Amino acid sequence: MVKTFCFFFALLALVFPSFAAEEPVITVRKGDRVSLTVVPLGGSSGAAATKVLQNDLDLAGWFDVVDAARASYTVSGTAGGGSLEGKVTDGGGGVVLSKTYNGGDREAAHQFADDIVETLTGNKGIATTKIAFVGTASGAKEIYFADYDGNSSRRLTSDRSISVAPSLGPGARNLAYTGYHEGYPDVYVIDVATGARQRVVKAPGTNSGAAISPDGGKMALTMSKDGNPEIYITGLRGGMARRLTSTRGVESSPTWSPDGGQLIYSSDSGGSPQLYRIGAGGGGGSMISTGFGYCTDPSWSPDGKKVAFTVRSGGAFSVAVMDLGGGGAKIVASGQNPVWGRSSRHLIFTTGSSLILLDVPTGRTTTIVNGLGKVAEPAWSL
Repeated sequence: MVKTFCFFFALLALVFPSFAAEEPVITVRKGDRVSLTVVPLGGSSGAAATKVLQNDLDLAGWFDVVDAARASYTVSGTAGGGSLEGKVTDGGGGVVLSKTYNGGDREAAHQFADDIVETLTGNKGIATTKIAFVGTASGAKEIYFADYDGNSSRRLTSDRSISVAPSLGPGARNLAYTGYHEGYPDVYVIDVATGARQRVVKAPGTNSGAAISPDGGKMALTMSKDGNPEIYITGLRGGMARRLTSTRGVESSPTWSPDGGQLIYSSDSGGSPQLYRIGAGGGGGSMISTGFGYCTDPSWSPDGKKVAFTVRSGGAFSVAVMDLGGGGAKIVASGQNPVWGRSSRHLIFTTGSSLILLDVPTGRTTTIVNGLGKVAEPAWSL
């Protein structure tokens, strides 16, 4: 099939010379593992960019990085002077991707890696995404911000009190978190680029666990201003809070569906914490049957098909994944606080002092953050 396609492409190029200049059609089927080789990038920044690129392609999970003789595709390029020129060719020498990226070495390599993933597999890459999490290295719970692989980590807050429950908006432009430095829990929003911070929810009682909506315009959070901790929806910059749930239990940890039309949250209204689903417009919540007796910290996958969550059994915490289209949940790792990446195949979760990146289909784990004290509550941008 591939040989026939290549012959057909070559014939068209001979008969219609302008056809050769058109963007080539990739024949790799979505979901296939792709064999490729990475030629060390040239230029003054080539060595550093190559290291980042190889790590990105390795962690992506879609590729078998092999020697040139066995590779279906070859990755090459140059990096230096604030730009990276990247190219991918197929086995016949045809160019399937050629692009120039500007910015720092790491960011340019991340962009190139994500374009390779999307071009060769049809899936979204995770290399350009950002993460946030709680760390205690300073002696207090503060919010940290980093690349998806844990590099370029920096502290966003210096409240010297309790700063927890970060949530990243689209493109990691905004970050919402719960801060106690005024003496009680309120929700703040930080402009990540400038560091400017605004307290946006400061109602009486508890205001915590804000989750920014996929469109970046709203937040779902827990508030107790009416007496019981319930799920509310408010604007990213505050405004009138609309109550979504009404039970005798405690509702927490809302996570949005990809289209923003529904939420999954945790509630102990039936006794022990379980997962519930509710429309963003209101109505009663319906329990999700997971098969586990204690379920918290749900995260809805960007493809809308799965939910990851924390389960507790025998005093230990584990990460579980459930197909929302049917079928039972299964434990995929020991840890807690799972959050999906935009690939819908990768999770980040915590194990005390470490953040772990998990490739769910293969079970491969990679430690991406360590040495920042106890870490918790990761958030991942889309």
